[in-house]
Amino acid sequence: MTAESVIDAQGEQTVARAPGTVRASLSPSRAADFKTCPLLYRFRSIDRLPERPTVEQARGTLVHAVLERLFDLPAPARTPESAGDLVSPQWDRLVTEEPELATLFADGDAVGLDGFLRSAAGLLEGYFAVEDPRRLEPAEREALISAVVDDELLIRGYLDRLDVAPDGALRVVDYKTGGAPREAFEARALFQLKFYALVLWRTRGVVPRVLRLLYLKDAEVCDYAPDAEELVRFERTVVALWRAIEQATARQDFRPRPSRLCDWCSHQSRCPSFGGTPPPFPVAAAPDPLVDARSRPATPGADE
Repeated sequence: MTAESVIDAQGEQTVARAPGTVRASLSPSRAADFKTCPLLYRFRSIDRLPERPTVEQARGTLVHAVLERLFDLPAPARTPESAGDLVSPQWDRLVTEEPELATLFADGDAVGLDGFLRSAAGLLEGYFAVEDPRRLEPAEREALISAVVDDELLIRGYLDRLDVAPDGALRVVDYKTGGAPREAFEARALFQLKFYALVLWRTRGVVPRVLRLLYLKDAEVCDYAPDAEELVRFERTVVALWRAIEQATARQDFRPRPSRLCDWCSHQSRCPSFGGTPPPFPVAAAPDPLVDARSRPATPGADE
């Protein structure tokens, strides 16, 4: 299998590929959707149905934004107080960029908004309980990474943070604003990090030494150390997953897979498992296979 990619500085990410070699793309979020429930994948990636953000997702987005901006400050200034000072300005920025977030709180609901902002600040306290950002200088934050595998499948995603040690060792860090690890959620989170590890290995020739999940709510750290053999197997899994998606698309057959995660699904009214009916399968215009409408998670908290 081959890989081709360019990982530029933040804000300048591009993908390098020979013309005609890539015909499909896949992000870890969409791959995880298909693994979780093929019908959910269809709703999000083919029908592209809108999903109203939840308070939990908005809080995750806000905390991610604050932690990204925190590292813009000089190292000595990366304190809990400084992080707290970033909460309100970052929320204002997010609402300006995504006005639908403002609908989470009724007009004049200052109490609800204040409680929301304080809950985000509380998660930041959990972050400082497990890391001291004054001692860190991340190599990349919110960085798009990508690679071509199996000669035709572009895999890509956004890292929360990438740390590079003086000896070149890589550590992938992902912030989780949900509760402590539960089996279903931890498996999804590790799938996402292995996805990133595969891209980094194929593009940089280095297997990340550590895949780190930071669970801010409970101030817990989960470290995982992959190896090359595992990533080879994982690459085969990703390619097989995409082929299953292609087959389901050709047959227009995406079936629901009920699980505990259904409690958080926005599409129960359209799901046969809940008495709903999916919309007609889109046939007017096939989507561009290189355009993943959700390749960058709009709401990081959605996976947590």
